[in-house]
Amino acid sequence: MTMREGSLEAPTRHPLGWQEPDFYNEPKVVAELERVFDICHGCRRCVNLCTAFPHLFDLIDEGKTGEIDGVDKNRFIEVVDRCYLCDTCYMTKCPYVPPHPWNVDFPHLMLRAKALKYKKGGTSTRDKLLSSTDALGRLATIPVVVQFVNAANKAPLARLAMDKVLGIHKDRVLPDYAAQKFRAYATPDASYAVRDGKLTPGKVAVFATCYVNYNEPGLGHDLLKILAHNEIPAVIVDKEACCGMPKLELGDLDAVAKLKDINIPRLARLARQGYAILTAIPSCTLMFKQELPLMFPDDADVKAVQAAMVDPFEYLIRRNKDGLLKTSFKNGLGKVAYHIPCHSRVQNVGQKTREMLSLIPSTEVSTIERCSGHDGTWGVKSEYFAQSMKIGRPVFKQMAAADPDFISSDCPIAGRHIQQGMGESRARKEHPLALLRIAYGL
Repeated sequence: MTMREGSLEAPTRHPLGWQEPDFYNEPKVVAELERVFDICHGCRRCVNLCTAFPHLFDLIDEGKTGEIDGVDKNRFIEVVDRCYLCDTCYMTKCPYVPPHPWNVDFPHLMLRAKALKYKKGGTSTRDKLLSSTDALGRLATIPVVVQFVNAANKAPLARLAMDKVLGIHKDRVLPDYAAQKFRAYATPDASYAVRDGKLTPGKVAVFATCYVNYNEPGLGHDLLKILAHNEIPAVIVDKEACCGMPKLELGDLDAVAKLKDINIPRLARLARQGYAILTAIPSCTLMFKQELPLMFPDDADVKAVQAAMVDPFEYLIRRNKDGLLKTSFKNGLGKVAYHIPCHSRVQNVGQKTREMLSLIPSTEVSTIERCSGHDGTWGVKSEYFAQSMKIGRPVFKQMAAADPDFISSDCPIAGRHIQQGMGESRARKEHPLALLRIAYGL
């Protein structure tokens, strides 16, 4: 093998190929793991990204030969389980991604190995439960039950039991469930429905996401208020299921396909009617922008949704460049320590949230572009909690260094993780959408 020299070609992504006959062929999966791990061993450029790479290199260094052939192949799964599919190695670090002939796609190889593990029945009940976000949300937000769940999530004895029985770390701060779901009081009405705004062209469909619906409905309302303030016609997608990212990270690709069959027909109709589709959660946006198109590369509806799916701040900056965004802000924000989550970075749209917040007078934005280490359910698990806090430590320090008035991340889970890691701080945690609403005085 020889390195590709002098190429300025942009990285490209091959379809996942999850329905091909050899996708779940265990000997071929193991052989590909060995091939890619050997390339990673020779490079080691990604050693500081997460715990998957350091663990791989430790396995090699402590093996019989000091090379990949000295590692027990049964231990490859330890590397796979440490990968939480942030995609950062592919998008920012690896020099051997396609079109390089070595064809290294580390995240999708890890996904293939996770899918094989799931298919073989090796996935724990805990992991299946944590990835069932709609089912958990529906159960946890039942009246009376929601108060019990939120109280239990803060009670030391209950958390100790959850740690021992379920493997959910007792010290991980968990999000509350909402007593009233987003959909329960966010049905489009006169204030949010499509109307003849003089500033438009452009109309928006908001995909609620299970996190906004069950945990932080305020994020959805902040987005709707910002759109209404800017006279952007908006509707809420009439019905949705989980975007599928938690099941994708688990390797349950059949479940991802079922969720796609619920969401894509509705979203495709809106896309073809000229709606831009927005979600308040970067992982959900990325699922429709990248992962589903790579799973279903020949599906015209998936492609239509991909083209229409836009990050909220990407959309707002577009309107600002067209002279259509209102920039008369009533409140400055002071010092804002802003964190760009991995699933925002890998969308390749630039720092649109920072750009938007920087338009606000009397606001100083310091930007931290590094993985916080939480990633969905990974940082909740007892066996990975300490590692998630270790990965996030540089972020915690950088966020605190500016002595900010606000700490903020496009990923609300990362924001909570950062707040926990920072410990005692005068800074107030707010999502960027909430910061923009505050600046507008809404």
